[in-house]
Amino acid sequence: MFFRPKARVLNDDALLAVDVETTGLKPEKHEMVSIGWVPVDGRVIDLSQAQYFVLAGAQVGDTVTLHGVTDDDIANKGVAAAEVLDAFDRALEGRKLLAHFAQMELGFVAKLQKDVRGKRWGLRESEVVDTFAMERRHMERMGTYPRGEDLRLARVRQRYNLPDYANHNALTDAIACAELYLALSAQ
Repeated sequence: MFFRPKARVLNDDALLAVDVETTGLKPEKHEMVSIGWVPVDGRVIDLSQAQYFVLAGAQVGDTVTLHGVTDDDIANKGVAAAEVLDAFDRALEGRKLLAHFAQMELGFVAKLQKDVRGKRWGLRESEVVDTFAMERRHMERMGTYPRGEDLRLARVRQRYNLPDYANHNALTDAIACAELYLALSAQ
């Protein structure tokens, strides 16, 4: 069970689209390599406030072939996890977290929070918007039951005629999620 020491005051029209790239799927076993986010205010994606960080100290290994973050990137551009968390907390203030398959972002940010600050972190269900869950519910209402790749970000974007982007860059995927959210919420 996650807890939050103080209640957050949220603006319902303010979201922070977030994506993480990792060395695997399990927060307890794998590491976050990079994180990107972009604010969504009402129906506007605010690219001027978008941020992207590579985390210092991550061990990339073979996962470089997925996300493209190299050991050199980490050595030369890596930012300390505490600094990344501070920036993330400032960006999230007053906003709901928006992600595609949000349990990834929630799990890895929670692990980073615990590793760096020694305390648990989590958001209430009402503080998270998940485009994966939104599309799954939409498909089920339409009598279509998703299988396999049907709910992957790129596949869902394709159904809404959104542009193709290269996958597995945290900032690009955060922007892609923000665009998908606007398309989903417009219907």
